Amino acid sequence: MEKLSLLNLLESQVENHLQLAIEKFQNLSEESLLMPSSSRGWSIAQCLEHLNTYGVYYLPLFEKGLAECREDLGQEFLKSTWLGKLSIDSMNPEKGKRKFKAMKGHIPSQNLEADRVVAEFINQQERLLLILREAAKKNIQRIKIPISIAKFLKLNLGDALQFLIIHNERHMQQALRNL
Repeated sequence: MEKLSLLNLLESQVENHLQLAIEKFQNLSEESLLMPSSSRGWSIAQCLEHLNTYGVYYLPLFEKGLAECREDLGQEFLKSTWLGKLSIDSMNPEKGKRKFKAMKGHIPSQNLEADRVVAEFINQQERLLLILREAAKKNIQRIKIPISIAKFLKLNLGDALQFLIIHNERHMQQALRNL
């Protein structure tokens, strides 16, 4: 896929997540944010906190990788690795209907400061927009990001960005179902 087209698509998805968080979640009561889903799944705050734990892991790695990579505007096309494609497709709510058990360290508590969780999610989406804009100037296939569940496995930054954003989409849909 053409790099700038992909980054523009990812940027629009992040902007959508940011707008949803501001419009739908930011002004909800603590009680509404912490109410478990009718299917006994996670509350809105737990969905967002789960995403925040991934942001805490990935965003600094993305920023570090971009800071250490020299500018390279020559890269026009991105090619996903087999691991990248597998990771992205497994999280895609349109393709992967399979449920996953959250990994240790990414299981949200029931006792959350819901307002803080929403504010952190909004902050992380704003950081992610800056990362995507910086990525347009770099060869993001050269930047390698260790995956959170097995740090010896690495995705190129293009695949890692797609994975994180599609994972966010999956759990934003889950949170929205709680409204």
